[in-house]
Amino acid sequence: MEEVLLKCAVVDDSSLQRLSIVKLIKDHPNLKLVAEYNNAIETKNGLLDTETDLIFLDIEMPILSGFELLDNLPNKPQIIFVTGKTKYAFKAFDYDAVDYIHKPVTKDRFNNAVNKAVNLYKLKHQTAAPEDDDFIFVKSNLKNRKVFLSKLKYIQALGDYVKFVTEKDNFVVLATMKSFEKQLPSDRFLRTHKSYIVNLDKIERYNSKNIEIDKEKLPLSRHKKNDLVEALSAIQQ
Repeated sequence: MEEVLLKCAVVDDSSLQRLSIVKLIKDHPNLKLVAEYNNAIETKNGLLDTETDLIFLDIEMPILSGFELLDNLPNKPQIIFVTGKTKYAFKAFDYDAVDYIHKPVTKDRFNNAVNKAVNLYKLKHQTAAPEDDDFIFVKSNLKNRKVFLSKLKYIQALGDYVKFVTEKDNFVVLATMKSFEKQLPSDRFLRTHKSYIVNLDKIERYNSKNIEIDKEKLPLSRHKKNDLVEALSAIQQ
């Protein structure tokens, strides 16, 4: 895998604190600064237009805290909390934080946190290479779980969660369907309904309303039927 370059943003209501983090970012070979924000509202709006892999996030800010910001983000980048208070450390890891840095930030401590983010990014994006296309990693119960694509039957949206149904077992993760739709190879998986992505190899039969996988009937959206027919035809060729 080629060298990782994480697009990152700094969120802190203190301009001096932002400046110190920005300098460390610009000195790090694996980081590229794409944005600075001085409050959570500005951050939420900015992330809609700016692709971001990693956020250096303060917690105590006016209007919305760092935690409240994350509660309002549908797709969360990696998070490294940077704060002057130690009391939030336990709660931070409920948000799958990569790390929790206490101010003032030293270069060694900063680099250590970034290394964790880089390694996690590599782990999550191994499937980008053709030779690694047989599995993806899914974060479940604070651990990265390997899911072999040949064993994955389908995934189902359940509100803020996604249910994975494999040949071996089922499990639920806090994530969006959109994030997995991007990870799964389009020649093997198809979103056949707003709440379902199915493994094309596992489909036993279908009609205008349903898809059957291992005797389970899954709904088929009317406007997805043609996509399904084309995808199955491509596999047979």
